[in-house]
Amino acid sequence: MNRDMANIKLFHAQELNTCDLGFLMASSEVDQKYLGEFAKQTQIPAPYLSSFLYKVLGLSVLLSKKLIRARRLRKLDTTRDTKSLQLYHHIIWLAREGLSMIEQFIIPMVPDRTGLKVLVYKLRASFYHIFVLFHNQPSVHQTAIPSFSTPSKGKGADRTSIRSSPNPLEGGPVQPLPPGLSPVSIPKPSAAFLLPATDYIPTATHCFTEASALADALLSGSNPVRLSVKIEFAAYL
Repeated sequence: MNRDMANIKLFHAQELNTCDLGFLMASSEVDQKYLGEFAKQTQIPAPYLSSFLYKVLGLSVLLSKKLIRARRLRKLDTTRDTKSLQLYHHIIWLAREGLSMIEQFIIPMVPDRTGLKVLVYKLRASFYHIFVLFHNQPSVHQTAIPSFSTPSKGKGADRTSIRSSPNPLEGGPVQPLPPGLSPVSIPKPSAAFLLPATDYIPTATHCFTEASALADALLSGSNPVRLSVKIEFAAYL
């Protein structure tokens, strides 16, 4: 129970970027509309592909609702610990399952479909974006009290010296323990059993870059799917 409480407080002590979530949810509405259209168009020529597109569509709708709740619970609420932890787990699990279907089944079947190919690659980047926002290690969210290096005399503070406070779960230098005190094991992130806690930023950046390049090459400038790629990519950066 104490371990769950520690993970919940860590998750909510870092305020989520509401701008990122807002753009993510706005672009997801466009993605869902065109995902449904592509799923319908491929029902007869490619029923196996169509079935997975419908599955990702349903998963995306559920995930959007979870993200809306996460936006409202972006700060610690000590009266809703259990619900907050379940919400965190649901978001990670849904994103993991969606990414798995896209990478293992859908991408290999859409090499020549222009609009659908761009959308699928964009959805892959969106799922990694969720991992960056909710499950990245080290966390991308700056805590309330940043660390500042001492500015040189006569000069202003160096903005590049601002860095996030260390993650309490990462620990620090090992100090000698007093006699009779046994070492305390540092708890792992509560969703580590669903998805490895690692740095997803390089992978997410690569996926967004690839989706953006495909959108530029295959779609017109006013295409809604291309605009969706650009909007979320800008929010991610």
